[in-house]
Amino acid sequence: MRVTSRRASGVVAYALATTAVALIAAGLLHVSGYDVVQSARALWGGAFGSVDAFFSSTLVRATPLLIMGCAVALAFRVGVFNVGGDGQFLVGAAASTWVAMVGAALPRGVAILLALAAGAVAGALWGVLPALFRRRWGVFEVLSTLMMNFIAAQMISYLVRGPLQEPTRVFPQSASISDALQLPVIFRGSRLHAGFFIALICVVAVWLWLSRRAGGFNARVTGANPLAAASAGRIDTGAVAFRVFVAGAALCGLAGAVEVLGVTFALYENLSPGYGFTAIAVALLAGLHPLGVLFSAVFLAALDAGASAMQRDVGVPSVTVWVIQALLVLAALTAHALRGRAWRSVRLARS
Repeated sequence: MRVTSRRASGVVAYALATTAVALIAAGLLHVSGYDVVQSARALWGGAFGSVDAFFSSTLVRATPLLIMGCAVALAFRVGVFNVGGDGQFLVGAAASTWVAMVGAALPRGVAILLALAAGAVAGALWGVLPALFRRRWGVFEVLSTLMMNFIAAQMISYLVRGPLQEPTRVFPQSASISDALQLPVIFRGSRLHAGFFIALICVVAVWLWLSRRAGGFNARVTGANPLAAASAGRIDTGAVAFRVFVAGAALCGLAGAVEVLGVTFALYENLSPGYGFTAIAVALLAGLHPLGVLFSAVFLAALDAGASAMQRDVGVPSVTVWVIQALLVLAALTAHALRGRAWRSVRLARS
């Protein structure tokens, strides 16, 4: 009964927060001189208005956010603030591209699996250094992972102008990955690829590990109270945080591999439009719950897809949707805090 009441209060709080953001967004559009109804229609049409819009635009954009949102949620649950998802995504994409080119002669299934594995391994290795800095010398991971984002971006610039540049040496990008090594399309006529299934597997795997495995329990306890976990639970909190840090980085690298093999089919600069930071919003909106990531990733991807339609059909700048996304995150955090405070007040009153 108490669990049902708590869930009901949570639903009400988030519904009120979403309604408030919708009203604020409508006010912003009206004050800026845009037709609110036409803008809403364009937003809906670009995200859900047709089968093609939903599968080829919204779900394709949601795929990397699903994987990276799980990575961020996993790290935050253990108290690790990994904001280096973009860098890990980029090195994973680079490693996957190189393996796809080198292994083009291998059987298709083997080559694709190797390319995906290379992306995950590269992302994990990119996360080892800040994880080690955090454990050995107490370096705050926000600072170290942010710095490594810049290093990764510069490394990609070097690769696409040097060792991995396409044969004509005209464009700053790699050669295109052969059709045989691209992730298969799920539905003919759409752009949705098999990477979406990989993302769903990641979501379920992270949820099962956190909720059903001893390692997941140790991670949750470490994030909730590291001192109690170390003293009463006899948990090596440093080792737990280190492993989760590296595992989250591996997921971000896998997301980069999926993006290259399923969407871009080549490595180039600015491959990530800020997926690493959007994934933080995805995780926060989901309340750091892996299954919640499924809904928040699709929701934010729909906003992004709808933003393109709003810009194209109504002339609304896409930056307006970024403001709405920021408001949604703030509203979700406020609703979460108010729900927790209200529930504590109810428990005190009953006791």
